[in-house]
Amino acid sequence: MQMILADLAATEALAARLAGLARPGDAILLEGPLGAGKSALARAFLRFAAGDPALEVPSPTFTLVQSYDLPGGIMAHHYDLYRLEGPGGLAELGWDEAREGIVLVEWPDRLGKLAPRGALRVTLAPGDSEDAREALIEGWEGRLA
Repeated sequence: MQMILADLAATEALAARLAGLARPGDAILLEGPLGAGKSALARAFLRFAAGDPALEVPSPTFTLVQSYDLPGGIMAHHYDLYRLEGPGGLAELGWDEAREGIVLVEWPDRLGKLAPRGALRVTLAPGDSEDAREALIEGWEGRLA
């Protein structure tokens, strides 16, 4: 599915839709160049999933992973793997345990063979204006109708 996200509000609306569909064990892989909106989508997803529009969602660029308690005892983990060269350090970041909850992964190419099958892939690219994005969404057949 291809979408044009005209502005930040459209990106947040997509995030809200995905948050409403996500369930434990899901992986959302966020792809695209620097500045494509991966962090904005992840931040909005986590705020909607938590039911807290003021939730502080710092970028995990330096910590590599941030974890969040969601309603119903579900955990969500936001990974930014930009600084990793490959999947070697994922065990230290609690990857196996995190997969029991919901994971959002920026720079998922670093996962290598650990990339979850059945993951939702969201590829973002800058659009025609400063806040516009193009989104290609693949996966979750039957859920995104």
